[in-house]
Amino acid sequence: MNHINILMVDDHPIIIEGYQNVLIATKQDDQTLHIDTANNCDEAVTMIEQASKKYPYDVCFFDISLPGSEDGKYTSGEDLALLAKKLMPRSKIVILTMFNESFRIHNIIKEISPDGFLIKSDLTSMELADGFKQILKSPPYYSSTVSNYMKKTISSDIYLDDINRKILHLLSQGIKTKSLNEYIDISTSAIEKRKKQLKVLFFC
Repeated sequence: MNHINILMVDDHPIIIEGYQNVLIATKQDDQTLHIDTANNCDEAVTMIEQASKKYPYDVCFFDISLPGSEDGKYTSGEDLALLAKKLMPRSKIVILTMFNESFRIHNIIKEISPDGFLIKSDLTSMELADGFKQILKSPPYYSSTVSNYMKKTISSDIYLDDINRKILHLLSQGIKTKSLNEYIDISTSAIEKRKKQLKVLFFC
């Protein structure tokens, strides 16, 4: 019997219940699933730390937008994913999120390199079931929005240098364009030019 330990983290219990029902209903006959759930960063950190000492999770599902930890150390599913990768390096990391902006997708792939990346608006029960099977056997599995972004990036002639990456990161943190030159040592006009190039890459 193939026993699979799973952690699901989402701040909406009904969404977690839906994921659980799909995986249990579509699991293979030789699989048993043990699923732990958490609704915020504090609960998830405790579960990850405990599991890493004895029975590490085989698969971790993280929503990106979560209530942060009380100490302010963990503010999102991205932070939890990085912790899981550090403490349980063999665990498969799956990101599920409503965010579908290209720069957010780019940052998540660059920082986390998840084994699965699913945009909730793409998700159906069948896709979750198929994605779970592929993530276990031959990751990565990306839903259609992420896959289209990856194809566009690979086929693009625009080179993503360190400055462009920093612009994307700052924009994803909510920094306004007019304030970017406080963080990057180039002129506002140069930043505007680079933003136009990035729009060609990400939004056309």
